[in-house]
Amino acid sequence: MAKETVALDDTEEATAADPASPKQQASSLLGRVSRRSFLSHLGAAGIAATTAPVLASATLTPSAIQEPATEASAGTVPLTLNVNGQPHKLNLDPRTTLLDCLRENLNLPGTKKGCDHGQCGACTVHVNGRRVNSCLSFAVMHPNDQITTIEGIGQPDHLHPMQAAFIQHDGYQCGYCTSGQIMSAVAVLKEPVGPTDDDVKHAMYGNICRCGAYPNIVAAVQQVRHQS
Repeated sequence: MAKETVALDDTEEATAADPASPKQQASSLLGRVSRRSFLSHLGAAGIAATTAPVLASATLTPSAIQEPATEASAGTVPLTLNVNGQPHKLNLDPRTTLLDCLRENLNLPGTKKGCDHGQCGACTVHVNGRRVNSCLSFAVMHPNDQITTIEGIGQPDHLHPMQAAFIQHDGYQCGYCTSGQIMSAVAVLKEPVGPTDDDVKHAMYGNICRCGAYPNIVAAVQQVRHQS
């Protein structure tokens, strides 16, 4: 009986006999499946399985995709803050602290985030001329206030006398607490503080310097006080 030779994907060969029983036909069909074709079918099935969730997510309606942003926008409140003499119109989450608003929304990173619990003084700013820990105050509390940050005290080409004194007396080391130290020191110039170094230390106790530059800080503050 003549036999027909069939070439497969690999180097294997299979012979097809004349039709016989269904069982023999099934065995003959399995014999025609090479390892390569089997893996190809398996890979295609895997791609289809992993693509289905992606396609499902891609078919989301635009309204469904934009819903989180709409909810976030709906949760904000309009607010105008006067910072360093300039008005800024904002839409803020009412839970936003004044510190985060200055740094993240107004791009004024000079006010530092230290402990974020009102214990280190690195975030000190002036609100209506008084020093405030901005990490403990919500931005929405200050729509009609005059807020001053370290950027509003002085610039490199026009330093405040306190900034110049800190440089002269080396009143900083790592510099992270320096902006808060200077903001408190400038406020001390207008506060009823005694004349001695101990009086200045007591007035500045809310500002921590982890580098321990306290003697130089006090010397800088006293120099400006004596010049005033």
